[in-house]
Amino acid sequence: MTERMTSVEVRAGASLAGVFGLRMLGLFFILPVLAVHAANIRGGDDLTLVGIALGAYGLSQGILQIPFGMASDRWGRKPLLYAGLAVFAAGSFLGMIAHDIWTMIAARTLQGAGAISSVAMAFAADLTREQHRTKVMAMIGSMIGLMFALSLVGAPLLYRVIGMDGLFALTGALCLAAMAVVKFQVPEPPSPQLPPGRAARGAGSVRAALLDAELVRLNAGIFVLHVVLYAMFVVVPPLLVQSGLALPEHWKLYLPVVLGSFVLMVPAVLYADRRNASKPILVGAVVLLVGAEAAFAVLGGGIAVLAAVMLGFFVAFNVLEALLPSLVSRRAPAAGRGAAIGVYNTTQTLGVFFGGLLGGWVASRYGTTGVFAACAVLSAVWLVLAAGMRPPPAVNELSSLTFSIASGVNLDGLREALARVQGVREAEVVAAERIARLKVVPGQWDEHRVRKLITGEV
Repeated sequence: MTERMTSVEVRAGASLAGVFGLRMLGLFFILPVLAVHAANIRGGDDLTLVGIALGAYGLSQGILQIPFGMASDRWGRKPLLYAGLAVFAAGSFLGMIAHDIWTMIAARTLQGAGAISSVAMAFAADLTREQHRTKVMAMIGSMIGLMFALSLVGAPLLYRVIGMDGLFALTGALCLAAMAVVKFQVPEPPSPQLPPGRAARGAGSVRAALLDAELVRLNAGIFVLHVVLYAMFVVVPPLLVQSGLALPEHWKLYLPVVLGSFVLMVPAVLYADRRNASKPILVGAVVLLVGAEAAFAVLGGGIAVLAAVMLGFFVAFNVLEALLPSLVSRRAPAAGRGAAIGVYNTTQTLGVFFGGLLGGWVASRYGTTGVFAACAVLSAVWLVLAAGMRPPPAVNELSSLTFSIASGVNLDGLREALARVQGVREAEVVAAERIARLKVVPGQWDEHRVRKLITGEV
């Protein structure tokens, strides 16, 4: 294998990052303006309901991410991408007529029902080799961060020109554009992910993802990150207005902060990739996140102070958004990658919902300072979990092995049994050739157990 990315890998990474970007831009356009806009619609004076509207799409996504991921393992990635994007577009167009808080909640919930994140990430992993997967996942994560930045800068300006109805219409149009990217730019998958009748394997993959200690740490991390993000944006836009910066002028703060955060984020992500230093970079970013939330809680509300603290927050956020999906894709088994990434995305989007709910509830009772304090405590809990993370092995530290399977061995469940063996990172069983292909950690894998499974020894 060559060390450089192939043209298919580059195209897969760029096109799927584009799909993510177009979809997330539509979602993020609502984030910086909804808390202020809600005061102008019926029921929008209830901060708890505003928080629910802000994070409602996370609840429906959280419910549907795993089913979408498992379905894509069975029926293919592209059909599920089309279906999810169509549902998302329908929710966006419903948002155009949302002039009370309950219709707004319904529109955001329908948007979230197009739960394609796990499908797109699994598709990216399907189309790339492991030594390049971190780069592709970082492309996707960076695209999400870029779209978030663009929405922070552009949404207040667009809101002044086209209003909330226009923002929802633009969101629907961006979703249709993402469907065109899937059709004409995303490469075809190399082979079907699961043959018909093998849904049980997906269920087993979900159980494995829920029980794997390292995946649990990563899933908890993305949950906390999005709880913090959406809780903050219940109070940050009104706080900026109170500090003297009108909503259409928020871009003047967001633009330099976000551009600066990208400049500072890139070296950290590249270092993590090239030096296999994912754990120290991740832990450092979580430390920065804790510090930023604590600073929000204790420092004054001047524009200069807010800008400085937000710079720290966005550096941490962008680094973590780039690192976490890469680590999950490296840990997830190949045949159940859609299901495993579905679990990851479920925790992410549930974080969106609970972040909006927490932010609204805490703000209505304890004010802005209470929201930031709660976010600091949650981030500190994540720091404890991240500190115990086992560093992932470098790709060049893994060995690829192929074994012949004895004629009397039943192939049903063999892949799952091999994948559970200590030191085995990936397992594939090719039934037609009766061979097993494994990726193992040299010196750490249980060779005796593997040979017993492939020979049928008791």
